[in-house]
Amino acid sequence: MNNISQKIVLAFKDQILRKRVGFTLLALVLFRLLAAIPIPGVDAANLSTLLGSSQFFGFLNIFSGGGLSNLSIVMLGVGPFITASIVIQLLTMMFPKWKTLMHDEGEAGRLKLSNYSRLLSVPLAILSAIGFLSLLQSQNIIPSLGVFSFSINVLVITGGSLLLMWIGELISEFGIGNGASLIIFAGIVASLPNTVTQLVAGYDVSNIPLYIVALVIGLVVIAGVVFITEAERSVPVTYAKQVRGNKVYGGASTYLPLRLNQAGVIPIIFALSILLFPQIISNFLSHVSNQTISHYATLFTSFFNNPWVYGSFYFILVVVFTYFYTAVTFDPKQISENLQRSGAFIPGVRPGDHTRDHLASIVTRITLVGALFLGIVAVLPLIMQAFTSNKSLAIGGTALLIVVSVVLDLLKKIDAQVSMREY
Repeated sequence: MNNISQKIVLAFKDQILRKRVGFTLLALVLFRLLAAIPIPGVDAANLSTLLGSSQFFGFLNIFSGGGLSNLSIVMLGVGPFITASIVIQLLTMMFPKWKTLMHDEGEAGRLKLSNYSRLLSVPLAILSAIGFLSLLQSQNIIPSLGVFSFSINVLVITGGSLLLMWIGELISEFGIGNGASLIIFAGIVASLPNTVTQLVAGYDVSNIPLYIVALVIGLVVIAGVVFITEAERSVPVTYAKQVRGNKVYGGASTYLPLRLNQAGVIPIIFALSILLFPQIISNFLSHVSNQTISHYATLFTSFFNNPWVYGSFYFILVVVFTYFYTAVTFDPKQISENLQRSGAFIPGVRPGDHTRDHLASIVTRITLVGALFLGIVAVLPLIMQAFTSNKSLAIGGTALLIVVSVVLDLLKKIDAQVSMREY
């Protein structure tokens, strides 16, 4: 605790860090101001009823950073950009040329892929805006719009999503932490006062055991997230001895830290993005004039709204994306080549392909633990809702997981910046 307080004091003493923290706070304040600007003609009563009765919209409100709660101009949040990033990363895994672009060209290659993600975000945002507005019109949350008014609202919502994407990238570049994660984090934290007020207003003595269970589970989840995030497998590494003249160099032993969950909170965000986008499209198609399309879209929507079906897909996607993101960010072949170049080796393992296979095997095993933990925490509130019929618990696990993970990541970034300036 004393070390943390010292780091915080050093952070505020450093002018560059103060500017970074200040820029991040100002960007988040701007985001909250944008989230308070609603599109015209919103029926607040119908919107509140829809958010309270729909699990889909509850998750979407989290993903939009709270922008959906009053149908703001940034109601889509960073969803289109994250979906575009997923698509580009999937294409990177499929096409060797793009993978080479990312790994061999370094920062220039990653910048090109980021530009592709930004470009793809535009059509995705337009499709999401059209689907959303059509759905909201069918639910009588906004009045029926003419072609011109509808097009203007689509442009406003699309522009709001792209503006939020730009703010998130500015935070990542000039602030502290990951911009997209911080925007979602800010939306969750901003909704806490309203959530607490609702819990106090709806307090019931008969629900005290449920409140205690929810509190205990919340504390266990926080402790588990911290433990899984900080846990690592240490792989021993030894540097070969080199004789130069009368001196012997190398021979030192160290270790390669492999984190249990290298993906952090990104798999949760990816899984939510993949789950939400098809539902927006199906909800839109269920209200088109073509009866065949409308019928099948309605069947898909009702099938997907089943809590057990939704929870199963959610769990599987979280596990899959944990492995996927780990595979994107951790390349055993590159690590083994770097070790071989620097004259290092893992005791008992031959350099080259054997080292690559050994590291890949370790990462596959330890990632399973992190992936299963993330998946269980993600669907735990859905299981609790099924047994308790308390919808207020439906989004608690995801929100709590995102908040704790983002805070941990933010503290690490600040600590890294402070340590760098100390040296």
